[in-house]
Amino acid sequence: MSDELKWFKSSYSGPEGDACVEVALDWRKSTYSDDEGSNCVEIAPCPTAIHVRDSKLSPETGPHLTVPAPAWSAFLAYATRSR
Repeated sequence: MSDELKWFKSSYSGPEGDACVEVALDWRKSTYSDDEGSNCVEIAPCPTAIHVRDSKLSPETGPHLTVPAPAWSAFLAYATRSR
């Protein structure tokens, strides 16, 4: 996992370069992931959403899932109860 943040331009920024705001995702590897490169799940929490990705795929081009924060909280509550 990279220690660098992934910066991207906000959808509210203008195409002409004015009113540009960039935000960054701070990806964190799951404690359930192993060090051999398999079972690697990373999340990047934001105030309104949680981003989830498979860290074995390219961080720049690989897909990721965006989950609303309340749905993520419900998922964690369910997963904790189901252990």
